[in-house]
Amino acid sequence: MNVDVIRTSETQWDEGEDVGRTGMDTDVVIAGAGPTGLMLACELRLAGVDVVVVERLAERTGESRAGGMHSRTLEVLDQRGVLDRFLAVGELQPVGHFSGLWLDFDESESRHPYPLMILQNVIERLLEEWGTELGVRVRRSAEVTGIQQDEDGVTVELGAAEGAPETLRARYLVGCDGGRSTVRKLAGIDFPGTPATMTALIGDVELPDLPEDYVWVRRVPGGDFSAIAFEPGWYRVITSDYENVSDRDEPATFEQLRESLVRLAGTDFGMHSPRWVSKFGDAARQAAQYRDGRVLLAGDAAHIHFPAGGQGLNMGVQDAVNLGWKLASVVRGQAPESLLDSYHAERHPVAERVLHNTRAQSALARPGAQTDALREVFGSLMVFDDVNRHLRAMLTALDIRYPLDGDHPLTGRRVPDAGLKTSDGATRVYELLHAARPVLLDLRGSAEVAAAAEGWADRVDVVTGRSEDDHWPVPVFGEIPAPAALLIRPDGHVAWAAADGAPDIAALRSALATWCGPARQA
Repeated sequence: MNVDVIRTSETQWDEGEDVGRTGMDTDVVIAGAGPTGLMLACELRLAGVDVVVVERLAERTGESRAGGMHSRTLEVLDQRGVLDRFLAVGELQPVGHFSGLWLDFDESESRHPYPLMILQNVIERLLEEWGTELGVRVRRSAEVTGIQQDEDGVTVELGAAEGAPETLRARYLVGCDGGRSTVRKLAGIDFPGTPATMTALIGDVELPDLPEDYVWVRRVPGGDFSAIAFEPGWYRVITSDYENVSDRDEPATFEQLRESLVRLAGTDFGMHSPRWVSKFGDAARQAAQYRDGRVLLAGDAAHIHFPAGGQGLNMGVQDAVNLGWKLASVVRGQAPESLLDSYHAERHPVAERVLHNTRAQSALARPGAQTDALREVFGSLMVFDDVNRHLRAMLTALDIRYPLDGDHPLTGRRVPDAGLKTSDGATRVYELLHAARPVLLDLRGSAEVAAAAEGWADRVDVVTGRSEDDHWPVPVFGEIPAPAALLIRPDGHVAWAAADGAPDIAALRSALATWCGPARQA
């Protein structure tokens, strides 16, 4: 029979303590108003935490930069109820690639199996609009110039293009300020890795003489080039030169892009009217630690890599979703500060794997007969379902499993967006996560499961219902029987799960204490 969906709490988090009375200007300062910083700010505001985003630029640049979102990022936006805003202005494309070799996508793995082609400047606009609705404050022309932290908080020194320098006092500072992160440098966090071995130029231009709809990674002696249509009349041109490594501080120019295209393609295809020109390499570096006391790093401030497979922006957004609820729980005094250590423990290995696979993609892209042969062999392996599935799940981040306690196949993995039956109608698992609160989902109507969470009723939603499907798909792992009950963290990863039979209530209480803080005393 159908069971009503019942929440122990219908409200979002209460607003946090008035920061002014604690000697703080805000709870959290975020440096950087890119996708990572804005997503983190929205996550914190959903939890009632006061946040200020400081950005050194006076306004959004309008530069297109990254060009898409993968399945897991689309899922986390769906978990917050804002995905439709992005789908309305992007274009779903049922294609992906590993070093320019095409991948197939499987519609059974996610409600959102295909990449969404959407430019970074549009993503930033939509996230900032959402943040404004939530009460996020963004201060532009404000560059971090110094930090001093103590046992109570961190003082952030800000410089401005005009006016006198000032300071902000906060409980925590999160550096989301890019690969050359000032916050990371001021915190003294090492950034080890490998240097660039090539130079790529990239630009958004008009290309009237291109004789085909697009060019995809055309390999030639010395490198490769692409011309991809992102908007009517406009193309993203990318050239890769494996014979030279440019000075990273030297700005890229339109003439350099034109000369590079002529050298590789024999023509510039009438290229003109550049909107934006930049460059990148295959340097791969990762912060030695994502947290130093009250200073944390996320996004490119924590990791940089060759932008192969469109993983960078997606990883930054997912960093933010992993960190946001944890930081909010600590700020609100509901969880111990040690919860923040799980951010590094979970996300550092994810970026380490991305650096590894992008180094491999960079090697596969190099020109030469040996690499041509390697690509042919590698491409022949990609037609096998298991190989294609492995690479696809890795690039989309659908296969991530955090190292959590528990033997159930879902533990540590992102929860599938299963349909649920209720007497009031149908709903989905991701709709239960819109408030960014933990959810204890009971699919068998067990009084024992609900009773175990009574001490966390102020911060955990207990939901009862039934699964529409007897089996749930788990990327790479395969289908599993629908669980009897599960504890879902605000980031959508499963902290505890039980199959049919007597649930391990002691393990459930342990998971609640680990991820939601100590139980409230009666």
